[in-house]
Amino acid sequence: MAVPIVYHPDYSFPFPDKHRFPMEKFGLLADHMRALGLLTPRNGFRPGPCRQAWLTQTHCPDYLARFAANRLSATETRQMNLPWSEGLVRRTFLAPSGTVLTAQLALQHGIACHLAGGTHHAHFDYAAGFCILNDLAITAKVLLKQPGIKRVLIFDVDVHQGDGTAALLANEPGAFTCSVHCERNFPFEKQVSDLDVALPDGMVDEDYLAVVHDTLNKALMLAKPDIVLYDAGVDVFEGDPLGRLNISETGIRERDYQVLSELRRRGIPVATVIGGGYDDDRMALARRHGIVVEQASRVFQ
Repeated sequence: MAVPIVYHPDYSFPFPDKHRFPMEKFGLLADHMRALGLLTPRNGFRPGPCRQAWLTQTHCPDYLARFAANRLSATETRQMNLPWSEGLVRRTFLAPSGTVLTAQLALQHGIACHLAGGTHHAHFDYAAGFCILNDLAITAKVLLKQPGIKRVLIFDVDVHQGDGTAALLANEPGAFTCSVHCERNFPFEKQVSDLDVALPDGMVDEDYLAVVHDTLNKALMLAKPDIVLYDAGVDVFEGDPLGRLNISETGIRERDYQVLSELRRRGIPVATVIGGGYDDDRMALARRHGIVVEQASRVFQ
């Protein structure tokens, strides 16, 4: 079977063109996947809105209600760094459900890819860095309530530290958080993951790939996971305006191939999310986000 792909048309909605967050990238990514023949009616899955119980076991109910009703303070809205709209509310409550669905499909098929997700800066009761709800933490907690799932590894290679994920899962013994990120980048106040690897500015492909390889093996040894949530951020790219690393598209392709190959070799199910990427050339960005799906198809088909 083709790699299961999770997507919802409401992931992209009318949004200010000049905003740093590229909201249209999700729709462009889905179009690109269809053009490559990787997303078809046979392997496409659409999530419904996230269950309230899933949300409230990770996030503050009062925060959730105030966000939904557009009652966040000016300070909270500034921290969210996204203009509130009904479209934003709809996508915010869909995307974590999409990551949960992707994880369930990965348990069945060994692999599944979400064309969104990786909102790893969201904390218990506040948004940060374009992240309102933390889909990775929500999904980890849902998985750990399932029979047969005792350990979940979040392997996060987005250029920014997964600070919200680390904080939200700090007291969850079944979840192992691992973040490979640029040290001198947002968030400037880091949290403590189970395994943090901070990279210097300007790192290039060869050194980066060696670090990712070694860190994955160490994380797998320590976590012994039943499933991996893989945040394949492409903001490590050399031209990304929010990146600070010098990784080529070839390097990103090799990174995703080596991570997914190792997980397949070990027989560990993996659910991928796209994480960050901020290129002003939105189509080039969508193609870059598609790399992880292309490599999933290469490794698992």
